[in-house]
Amino acid sequence: MRVHYLFIFLLSALPITCHALSPKQVRALYSSIEPHSVSQFLAFYELYPNTVEGKKALAHAWRLLSGGESSAGIQAMLTIDNHGIHAIIDLVNKPAGEDTPLLDEGELAAIDRIAYRLPNRRLKGYAAQSEEDVLKLPPEEIDLARGMLLSQFGDKKDSMSRIRSYEASLDLMALQILSKLSNNASSEDKIDALNTFIFREMRYRFPPHSQYAKDVDIYSFLPSVLDSRRGVCLGVSILYLCLAQRLDLPLEMITPPGHIYVRYRKGDKIINIETTARGVDLDSEIYLGVNTRSLQQRNIKEVIGMAHFNQASIFLQNGEFDKALAAYNRALPYQNDDKFLQELIGYSQVMSADKTDGINNLKEISDYLPDYAVSKNNMAEDYLKGHVDEEGMKAIFKSVDETRESLIEKRDLLIKSLKKYPKFRAGHFSLATTWLQLHRMSEALKELEAYHQLDDTDPTAEYYLAIIYMERMHYTKAWEHFSRAEELTKARDHNPKALIELRRQLLELAPRAYDRI
Repeated sequence: MRVHYLFIFLLSALPITCHALSPKQVRALYSSIEPHSVSQFLAFYELYPNTVEGKKALAHAWRLLSGGESSAGIQAMLTIDNHGIHAIIDLVNKPAGEDTPLLDEGELAAIDRIAYRLPNRRLKGYAAQSEEDVLKLPPEEIDLARGMLLSQFGDKKDSMSRIRSYEASLDLMALQILSKLSNNASSEDKIDALNTFIFREMRYRFPPHSQYAKDVDIYSFLPSVLDSRRGVCLGVSILYLCLAQRLDLPLEMITPPGHIYVRYRKGDKIINIETTARGVDLDSEIYLGVNTRSLQQRNIKEVIGMAHFNQASIFLQNGEFDKALAAYNRALPYQNDDKFLQELIGYSQVMSADKTDGINNLKEISDYLPDYAVSKNNMAEDYLKGHVDEEGMKAIFKSVDETRESLIEKRDLLIKSLKKYPKFRAGHFSLATTWLQLHRMSEALKELEAYHQLDDTDPTAEYYLAIIYMERMHYTKAWEHFSRAEELTKARDHNPKALIELRRQLLELAPRAYDRI
């Protein structure tokens, strides 16, 4: 039997005794339950099922879950036995780190009867039975939870039982959130309730770096996120969207390079929901960079593919290129117009056993400049021109962790590649950033200058050069590289905050140096 952690606190407020609680103490404990807490009422019932207050607690929990429709709640209760009731209690109060239990048909039917009013039931995708069913649907008709779970479990034994059990968990989460909202709750009210439930009550958190660095794929897929209550930006954002669909809350998925978050937008009103920081609303400008001039919005179908995309990235960083290719191909049906995905498929192909197709893919995207970027990636072009080989690209993708040893290992691989291919632009830039991580400013400056001599169209490299020269008090050089970065960004109608701040600093430190460039 599990006891909800809040009840540990409530019980601690009662006098210590060697005997069971008296009826008066049970009544006092019952009266202290938060009126809209389904989990507390169910935990109380599990502790005191044979008391008057215990039966009241169960009935009250069912009324909350059924939206106050007591007849529907009673009808649902009658469809399951005592074992089934405890299975649902266990699902609501399941501790973090335990797998979601498989529910039987009676238990699933009971939850379905309570959850029938959830808006996601109107989506055609809620009835999907296979990945093929999901892929045929327009994005606006896809039920994200069903699509994600079919994508992960669709070809496994008893997959539908597992899928419906995880969906039941999501349904109960959504019903608990709804129990604290009025019938005319605004979108802002729903966002506040979601943030409170996910991050305060359920305590979903970003995993420690030592865990997510090697298991980012695990913390991206919905079942693992639900079971562990840990997730990277994609994993918790997927959970957030699954619940939002059950609350009739229209949200968007936004993907700055290397990140993902959720956004609410209505007219000029924007609420950004940073799921790695407990739902805090950060200014949109924070997500832009020197080379990122706009933010990509993803539809629900693309979000499903991104979980496989994250999984592929781990394989790619670990040098498991066949597995990376397989995972990228799993993402492809959901993101078939994604040029960045095509580029990564190309790299995976040339570094495995499919070099011809890989070269063809890289030829198609080598000149592609995304609308959201100021400058294009140049590694595909360098590979096609013979300025780098497969080993050099492997060095680029090699992962590093928080240890100095991993940085040194990557540094040495990049140095080896650049000795053989001195025109490898991404190699110079990656080596420069590795030197910066090792706090070796002079070596980083040397690599950035080498990159600049090969290609002066990368605003991020020019920005780094400007900062390093400013810190070394070479103000004329700092202004030169700043001006080049500003020229590149303005040509793409972009005025990043980082350059605005750098200009202010340079004007304070060396206004006359600006006149000499």
